[in-house]
This record gives sequence, structure tokens and C-alpha cells, in this order.
Amino acid sequence: MKQTLVLLLFSFSVFAQNSGRISGKIVDQLTQKPISGVSVTLDGSTKGVNADEKGAFRLTGLALKTYNISFSAVGYEKYTAFNVIINAGNEIYLNIELLPSNQQLTEVVVTQNRRTAKAATLESPLSVQRLTSEEIKSNPGGNFDVSKVIQTLPGVGGGPQGGGFRNDIIIRGGGPNENVYYLDGIEIPVLNHFQTQGSSGGPQGILNVSFIEDVKLSSSAFDARYDNALSSVFQFKQRTGNPNKFQGNARLSATEFALTTEGPLSKSGKTTFLASVRRSYLQFLFQALDIPIRPNFWDGQFKITKQINSTTTLSLMGLGAIDEFSFGTLKESTPEKLYIYNSNPLINQWNYTVGLSLKKLLDNGYVNIALSRNAFDNNIKRYEDNIKKDPTEVNFDYLSRETENKLRVDVNKNTNGWKINYGLSAQFVEYANSTYQVLNNAASNPAIRLSSPIATISYFSPLNSLWKYGAFAQVSRTFLDAKLGLSAGLRTDMNSFTTTGLDPLETLSPRISASYVLSDKWTANASVGRYFKLAPYTILGYATRPPLNTSYLSNSFFALPPSPVLVNQDAKYQQSDHYVAGLEYLQDESLRFTLEGFVKDYANVPISNRNGISLANLGGDFNILGNEDVTTTGKGRAYGLEFFAQKKLTDKFFGILSYTYYRSMFSGFDGNLIASSWDNRHLLSVTWGYKFPRNWELGLRFRYQGGAPYSPYDDVTSKATYLTLGQGTFDYSRLNSQRLPSFHSSDVRIDKKYNLKKTTIDLFIDVTNWYTAVIQGVPTYTFKRLEDNSAFATTNGLPIAKDGSNAIPTQFLNDRAQVTPTIGFIVEF
Repeated sequence: MKQTLVLLLFSFSVFAQNSGRISGKIVDQLTQKPISGVSVTLDGSTKGVNADEKGAFRLTGLALKTYNISFSAVGYEKYTAFNVIINAGNEIYLNIELLPSNQQLTEVVVTQNRRTAKAATLESPLSVQRLTSEEIKSNPGGNFDVSKVIQTLPGVGGGPQGGGFRNDIIIRGGGPNENVYYLDGIEIPVLNHFQTQGSSGGPQGILNVSFIEDVKLSSSAFDARYDNALSSVFQFKQRTGNPNKFQGNARLSATEFALTTEGPLSKSGKTTFLASVRRSYLQFLFQALDIPIRPNFWDGQFKITKQINSTTTLSLMGLGAIDEFSFGTLKESTPEKLYIYNSNPLINQWNYTVGLSLKKLLDNGYVNIALSRNAFDNNIKRYEDNIKKDPTEVNFDYLSRETENKLRVDVNKNTNGWKINYGLSAQFVEYANSTYQVLNNAASNPAIRLSSPIATISYFSPLNSLWKYGAFAQVSRTFLDAKLGLSAGLRTDMNSFTTTGLDPLETLSPRISASYVLSDKWTANASVGRYFKLAPYTILGYATRPPLNTSYLSNSFFALPPSPVLVNQDAKYQQSDHYVAGLEYLQDESLRFTLEGFVKDYANVPISNRNGISLANLGGDFNILGNEDVTTTGKGRAYGLEFFAQKKLTDKFFGILSYTYYRSMFSGFDGNLIASSWDNRHLLSVTWGYKFPRNWELGLRFRYQGGAPYSPYDDVTSKATYLTLGQGTFDYSRLNSQRLPSFHSSDVRIDKKYNLKKTTIDLFIDVTNWYTAVIQGVPTYTFKRLEDNSAFATTNGLPIAKDGSNAIPTQFLNDRAQVTPTIGFIVEF
């Protein structure tokens, strides 16, 4: 063993390469035109280069280490790319955008204005954060999952249990379906494997971190070009494939294998590609841990970029996934594991997004044309006994497909100091839904409003298709020698289905933001805006069958049963008004502090006619959100205070600290605002990394989250329906009247890189919840079992009755400490 280790280390030293490469392209952020003559310098190095007439640059023969790279040019604000790791394996390719500076300002104001934060823009001067690819890759506990890394940002929660198993993204107290996601300007409705339809979330993100250049979160002051956003807009920017050489990386860990390749598709380098495929091994990890569920998935991603000429660029992108959620054989049966069997459904899903975008440079700006198509197919089935799978005992059988075909045109101009953006969008939507569901109505509760006394839902949705339209305009400019920045936008959205859907005044959504430079380091920011979101297709497509009348019953031999009727055509667009104000302090280019206060007022929130609660409280499980009759009369409010500090890598240390205190409340039919399911109140996240000599790196993350509210169980209804539904039924007349304890946990990550000849090997270990903190979830309602877990115990010793009348109800706490170590390696070639 010692001889093998010595030989391996000797091989590393013999074949080690002493130099690396970096290249890229530099453009004007406003016009997207290449900038020539930009000075590119590496901190701590004597090497440097000037960009050519096409804005391109390349440096070779670089020492293998981490650099901060500065870009400066006359007439532009200096930009620094932090924490750029030069390895032997891959050549780094950067897409850099420089912002024109105001030549009338003094040198101090030019270099220290808020634009050096690299996150805020004139349209969104506050409530905006940005993470680079290296910050995402090295995030402890993130396991290369962009959706999990996002939860380190201020105001971002992960649901009642803090996102330990799911990627529900809760922004400033809003529901998980209030966010929208764009990949290179193409909307991606599905961000996670095993997505909750009508909502969001799932145990694993889809995006390949090797594709991501950076991610930008806007939690208010949204650009008017984005529709359907109530809480946030995420903009994921993908890298461009390297035009100089073919390269890639392979990642293998205990949970997955991923292969990514990139390079030129033409000798000139004007056509490049990125492509990846990933295979999950979660099912084997869960089998080793003896967890009943067996999640299994594949995903793939690609991007092709073609530089048609000096003013026109064409990009083709794609993203897709196949998911299977099944159950395995247990080594040891426990009440908790057997509960998991019958409370969760079997899931088969697939989804894809493909998009084509054309960027054409104009004399004073550019125009974007984006054409895309996305589809989401969701097949869910649950039996009374998921082990036996008796076809006569199905309590949930659901099959649905959503398809969207989208066209968006936006024009971006800069004229006489004015920044002007405007555009149009159109979508053709196809929707299909077949539902059979057993309802919880065996026992009545007078405090709950029931739409009808039926025992099941059974229908095929007649929605079929609809059109969606949108238009927007936004103007921005600086005043008072560029100390004051103002931006105003207006948007409207329409659809061909809802009752008022074709009235553009119904969704007229103005927004205005302002930013004032108080000094060379302090900036005051504020924004006010109104935003709208169309109800999910699960709501729009929901239908009921009219009751069978006497005429039909007497002629049923000859007549067909009445067709399902769509009942949510009167659904209004959900509305959210944001009021935000804050301060930003920039010590220097690498150190940033922000403090913000925010208020969000909601209107037209969907309320379930079946149980009387706001749908804003739902969406954090593996079922469906919105597949029911609703009334859009609910209200809501969220408000809070948010602090954020970010230290970019300048020597060996980098870190993020964020704290948010907030309240989140929504109403039911009675109009009273009560704490929502996302009202954790306290969110604290600390992430830091340290780079040691000899390519060792340590990352640590700590998080604290206040306890989430939850509802107690309805004992009568739960007992009567437990054997049918496989889970207890909440008493929504006491909605969120109880609260879980707060929790904290920590994740750690260690990396060691070896640079060989034209290859880099990164060995890593990532441990989630390394000090075994207990994270308590909502208690589980079940029936007591015999000591050998072979059957349910009963009060009379007889087999358990179908209605649970002789069962012995019990609850157990979800309070186990789950530690998940992930060991793996990455090979760059």
C-alpha cells in the first residue's frame, strides 16, 4: 500500500504541469459591442494583455493558482473577476461586460460608485445579489446543486425544515411558486428533479454547475421584461464554450456521475458548444441507508453558440430530465419507514426546455429574439398499500402534461443618456390532465367549507389550450451628475382563458426605483412596484362533473355522462405590491454590505374551496398544488429587515453573511391574516472559505432558521381515512396554530487539487450536518403497530377495520439528525 501511494505521488510530481491558460471576450454591457484595447491584468502576476479589436484576449503560461483578474479601459468602470482558479486541466473562458463610466464625475466617484458592486443595475438598484461559478462549486453542503446554494443568499429560506431534503425556495416569506427562472434569457419552468407541479421544489436541482458563469437573484425591483414573478427573478448566465480547444470534466461522487464537454465546432472558433449528461446514484445511497424511497434520475444540458457576423449571434440551448421515484425493499421495518411507503406517491416525470435566441447589435443598442418550447409530463400514482400495489385500491392516479411555446422580442437602446427597453411576448399553451383522487370527506368538520360532498375527484380536463400575451417598457437615466439614478417600468399581461384575461388594464403593473449616491462608499436605494402572476395551469385546468340529473339516469343506456366543466375561469391574476428601501456600503471592490427593509402586500390569492385555506401555505411536498376549485379573494402580507455582507476573495479568505427577520401572513375565507407555513421569522446563513497552500481548500457553512408554523391533525377525520389516504388529515380550522422549534446545522467541505500534465484532479469530501444537529419536522400521524411491525395493533385484538374504528392513533416526531457525507472527485481534461 505504501509503495503504491509513493508511486502515485511520484507520478503526480513527474507529470505536473507548471502553467495554465485563460481567455475570454469583453463587451459593452449596454450595447453588447466588443471593446478593444481593454487592459487585462492578473493580481500578483507580471503577466497581462490588451484585448484585440474583437474584444478577445488570451493569456498562457500562467502559474497554477487562484487569481483576481482586473479589466480596465478608458471610458469604462473597472471590473474585477474574483477567485478565478487556473488549473492544468481546463482553459478558463470568461465573458466580461464593462459598464460605461460618466466622464463628468470626479475620479473618486467614478471608481467608488455603487456600480462596482457587480450586482446592482440602474433598473434594479437594490434587492439584488450575485454568485459566481466558483462560489457555487465550492459551497459547503451544496453538492454542486445550484438550487441549494441559492439558500445562502439573504431572505431565502428552504421551507419548514430548511431545505435539508427539498429545494423549496422561499423568498422573503412568499410561497415557493412565486419565483421565475431564466437561463440565458430563456424561461425554465422546471428547475428541480421531482418537481411539485403548480409549485416548485424537489430534492435535486437540474442545472449543471459547470455551465453556470453566475447567478443573479432579484427579490424586488424586477425588470419589466419578466412576467409571472411575485417574489423573485433568478437569472442564470451560462458560459460560452471554449473556442480554442476541446476540453471537459468528469465528476463522480456517492450520489451521481456527470460528464461535461466543450469546445469549438468550427476552425475559426466562431461556433462553440457545451454539452453534459448526468446520472444519479441516489437510489444506491438510499438503499445503503435503508430509506424506503428510491429516487433515480437522468438529466442533460447543451448550448451551441454561433457568431454569424460581427453584429449577429445565434444561440441554441437545451435542458432536460427523466425522473423515477419508486420504493425498495427494506432491510429492517420500522413504523417510520412503513409510513414513508404509503404516505408518498410513486412518481414518473420528464421535462425539457429548448430555446433559440438571436442577438442583433444596433448602432445604439441591440435586439433579442427568443423562441422556446418547454414541456413537463407528470405521472403520479399512490395505492392504499404501495407495497402490494393492488389496482383496486388506488387513492391517487394523476397524469398531466404542460407544454408552452414562447416568443419574446425585446429592444434595448441607449440614446442621449437614456436607457430604453421595450418588447412583446406571446405564448401558446397546451394542457392535459387526467385525475382520480380520493378526498378526505369521511367525517365532516363544520369549520371547513366543503365545495361538495363527493368522495372522489375524477375528470379529464377540457382546457386543452390557451394563449398568453405580454408587453413591457422601461426607461432609466442618471441625474445630478450621475448621483441620482431613476428607472420606471410598465408591464401588462393577458390571456385568452380567464374571464378578464383580455383586459390589459387588469394587470397594468407599474414600478419605479431610485438610487442616490450619498458619498463615495454609501448609496441609498428604494423601489415601489406592482407585480402579477397568472394562476398555475393546475388551477386553470381543474374541472368537475355536473351532478347526474333525473333525465340522464332514466336514459343512461343511450346517453353519455355530462362532460367535465372548468370551474376556475373566473380566477384573477395574483397581485403583489412591493415597497423596499435600503442602504449599501462599499468598502472596496471586494467588500459589500447592504441593509434593506421590505413590505409585500398580496391580493387575489387563491383559496381552496375544499378546505378554506390559502394556497400560499402549500406547495412543499411531492403532490400537486392547485388541482382543485379555488376562489381568488385571498390576501397576504410579508414584511421584514434584511442584512447582507459579502467578502470576495482577495488573498485567501472569502465569505457571505446574511440575516433576515420577516413575517409572512395570508388569509382564508374569513379575511384574517394568520402566520403562513413559511413564517420562520429568522434566517441566518454564514458561508466562508479559506485557501491553504498546496491547493487545499476548506469551506464551512452555518445556518439557523426559526421554527415554522404547522397545523394540528383532525383526529376524527384522520382516524377514519388514514388507511385509505396513508396519512393524517390536518385540521385547517386551527391552521398553523402550532410551531416547530428553531434549528441550526452546519456543512463542511474539503478540496485538494492535483495538477498533472494537461489534467487536474480535485478530490473532495462534502458533509452535510456534520455535527449531527436535530432538525425537527411536522409530527407524523399514524396507527400504532405490533412490536414486530407486521400489522397494526387494535383495541380489540381483531384485524384493523377499514374505517380505523379499532385503531390506536399515535404520532411520532420527525426529529432525527441526518448526516450525509459525499466523497468524490472531479477530473478536468
